[in-house]
Amino acid sequence: MNALHVNWTAPFFKRRGKNEKYFIEDFELLTTMLSALKWREKNGAVTLCADGAALEYYNSLGLLELYDGVEELSVDGGINPEMFWAAGKLFALKKFGGPAALIDTDFIVWEEILFDKLGECTVIHFEELYPDVYPPAEFFKMKDGYEWQPFDWSLKACNTAFAVIKSPELIKYYTDTAIDFMKNAEDCGDALRYMVFAEQRLINMCAARLGIEVRAFSQLERLFEHGEGCFTHTWGMKQQMRDTKWLRRDFCLRCADRIKRDFPRFGETAEKITSKYVK
Repeated sequence: MNALHVNWTAPFFKRRGKNEKYFIEDFELLTTMLSALKWREKNGAVTLCADGAALEYYNSLGLLELYDGVEELSVDGGINPEMFWAAGKLFALKKFGGPAALIDTDFIVWEEILFDKLGECTVIHFEELYPDVYPPAEFFKMKDGYEWQPFDWSLKACNTAFAVIKSPELIKYYTDTAIDFMKNAEDCGDALRYMVFAEQRLINMCAARLGIEVRAFSQLERLFEHGEGCFTHTWGMKQQMRDTKWLRRDFCLRCADRIKRDFPRFGETAEKITSKYVK
């Protein structure tokens, strides 16, 4: 199964200013390496879909060699990168088509996935509809003329840090619908609820309208406990590593050691990233 890594730099420059030099933190670079390399070892090819600034940065670090293919990412200029910081994933998936495995760069799949046993859409886990994160339709401020489709708003949201979508029809419907929502949302500065609706709630709603059942690899509680022995997602650990120097150093050194042991060809690259950022 062909997997997709995505990097859209517009949110970075929106936060820091257009003249800031682009960078990715050391722990993120090392998990990106492990994410791509382990997928290639166990499950198939990996394509990077990224914009020009990201491609230039990856190339400067020797990271383009991680990938079987590279595609330049283009995101509609009408999308607000402050509100829709993960919009690049949706535009990349639309361009890429399917079947595809969408993997965040901070997510690692350590073992073989039995794709033949999966349904048309499988996500890492479902998420409960807590109203402070997943509000009802009337919460969203949309431009004049926007009309909601007859969705089932009782369906759980889907965490898409890792998702395998076999159906090209679902990919097209989901990405078209999400992009239409993002383009028609009024600018309001909400950087959580609008984005997770577009990325993580619409996928189940769209699948249901196509008669496709969305399944999950695991449950959030089990993943927090031990990752099922198959998955690692560093999302909840990132701020801790920023705040705690020894934790960040330990994590980076362990990642680098794993890369050097399992993928000697990339050992020097991992070593440079670690020595450059870990003090």
